[in-house]
Amino acid sequence: MGIVLVVMSITILVRFLPREGTFTLQFDLGKPWKYSSLIADFDFPIFKSDKEIDAERDSMVRTHIPYFNINGDVTKMVLSRFKDNITDSVPDISGAELDMLTSQIQQMYEKGVIDDVELAKVRNDSDSFIRLVVDNHATTIRVGELLTQREAYEKLLNDNSQQRLMLQRCNAYECLLGNVSYDDEKNKLDMEDATTAIPVANGVVLKGQKIIDRGEIVDQNTYNILTSYEKEMNRTNDSEQTRGILYGQILFVSVMVIIFFYYLFLFRMDYIEDIKSMLMLFVLLLIYPIFCYLCVRYQWLSVYVIPFAICPIFVRLFMDSRTAFFTHFIITLLCACSLRYPYEFIIVQSVVGFGVIASLRDLSSRWQLIKSALIITLASCITYLAMELMQDGDIDNLETRMYINLCLNGILLLFAYPLMWCVEKIFGLTSNVTLVELSNTNNDLLRQLSEVAPGTFQHSIQVGNLAADVASRIKAKPQLCRTGALYHDIGKMENPAFFVENQSGMNPHNTLSPMESARIVISHVTDGLKLAEKNSLPQIIKEFIQTHHGQGKCGYFYAEYKKEHPDEDVDALAFTYPGRNPFTREQAIVMMADTCEAASRSMTEYTEKSISELVNRLIDQQMEAGYFRDCPLTFRDMTIAKTVMAEKLKTIYHTRIKYPGQTN
Repeated sequence: MGIVLVVMSITILVRFLPREGTFTLQFDLGKPWKYSSLIADFDFPIFKSDKEIDAERDSMVRTHIPYFNINGDVTKMVLSRFKDNITDSVPDISGAELDMLTSQIQQMYEKGVIDDVELAKVRNDSDSFIRLVVDNHATTIRVGELLTQREAYEKLLNDNSQQRLMLQRCNAYECLLGNVSYDDEKNKLDMEDATTAIPVANGVVLKGQKIIDRGEIVDQNTYNILTSYEKEMNRTNDSEQTRGILYGQILFVSVMVIIFFYYLFLFRMDYIEDIKSMLMLFVLLLIYPIFCYLCVRYQWLSVYVIPFAICPIFVRLFMDSRTAFFTHFIITLLCACSLRYPYEFIIVQSVVGFGVIASLRDLSSRWQLIKSALIITLASCITYLAMELMQDGDIDNLETRMYINLCLNGILLLFAYPLMWCVEKIFGLTSNVTLVELSNTNNDLLRQLSEVAPGTFQHSIQVGNLAADVASRIKAKPQLCRTGALYHDIGKMENPAFFVENQSGMNPHNTLSPMESARIVISHVTDGLKLAEKNSLPQIIKEFIQTHHGQGKCGYFYAEYKKEHPDEDVDALAFTYPGRNPFTREQAIVMMADTCEAASRSMTEYTEKSISELVNRLIDQQMEAGYFRDCPLTFRDMTIAKTVMAEKLKTIYHTRIKYPGQTN
């Protein structure tokens, strides 16, 4: 499974890494050049900035002379309508007068008459020019040389004062239409040609020419040269160069992912064997580099806003600190492949990863996450400030926008709390927050246990206290031990009276055979698993129910049955618990605490010696029976566990030194 995840991760990550260009030097306008002298290794043009090109395009639009057409059909229609109107209105008009008027109208229309709609398409300045197209021949004229519809009518009236009444009677104004129209197609083509003709470069840098030296300030001209150098380098990448970039990315990603897997193989083999842990680690390994690439490619937001610290927070809470930092560091290196400024990103994120490990040992309240977010934000801001001062030395030139991004990052870290619930549900893991919530004795299942089986409830609390103390001393997980202990005996709720801690005088086992009694006692494990499933308890808690007796026997009833049937070959399986032996340190601790606490209740004398002997004997018997063969407990852990449990039981039963002559 691990090899499959490694291959899939390499394939997916390489697919999302950018392969356009190899220029990765960092430069900013107004900041000093941080590298050695930069010499051009090929000829390239100095491209104009988008702002300069837009300014030239706007200037070209302002000075563009638009094309207008004279429509001859409109002229014919105007003359025809005028003749019809005037002959209808003035039947006695002479032929000479009619010819004179139509000739004047025709002369005006040959020069051009424009209506208000078309006039609005040119500037109101009468000194502006247009190109007037007549019979595919363009003539440049002033806008003021054109007559509007009203101007043409007034000119006709003024030139024919004797016929004014006649022209008014025939409603000559309504006959006059504009015959000059804006040529959309010709103007569009002309604008495209003019735009294409705008030069995109305003100079050339020759091969071998020095572009900038170390310490020089990047002014506007140098900035244009550097961006042109970068653009031309990216443009000239051929297929062979692209293949080389691809091979380099495959090699780099493979090295990073294999190193990560090898770390797990050397130090955390238990994670490799746990499919849930492996899935979470490799999903985190994929999500952040892919999202980082998408943010850079489509300019969604700054990568410094992305809350990378959520990754080590989750790994720290569900696993361990060393794995959290190592995972975060590998993710940082993979994300740096997509960035133009990888060095400062790596430095800042390294500090962020350390900040998570130092500030968040566990997460059981919102305040812990808020405190951690504040520490991480402060650490990243101080780190970036230090780098800026080392590069520039001028505190007045600080990049304010970057500190805003880092503060937004700190705010987004607070979403780790609700996202943790999603991670638990998706990968089947259990956080410390969930364990704390489950250990609340007011929740339904524990409250029901305290009401139905009060003795078992008190026993579970005592086992939890013992187990948590031992776990704290041997660097295990105290909260997991406490919560697991609270639920390890919930199956006894099905038949509470059959367990001695819940009995008050009458023992129902007296009326049953040893085998039947053993069946009822043993069934509290399977009954507990059913209750855990019904109440949706996490798998990690179910494992405490399953392992707290291991594969041991119900010893008392097994011995009773053998006494009653001395000649019978006894089936040991009928008296064996159906669980499995502990396979984690926490499960083993709860098994030891359960056995010692229960046995201590039946002691007749509570002294330091008797309690210590009891604890040592019971734990040694469990070791000899092989209960702890599958869990990573050391002999040192076992010794500490014996000492802690003996001390705690002495405290519980108030043992004291017996002085000479003292009888009680």
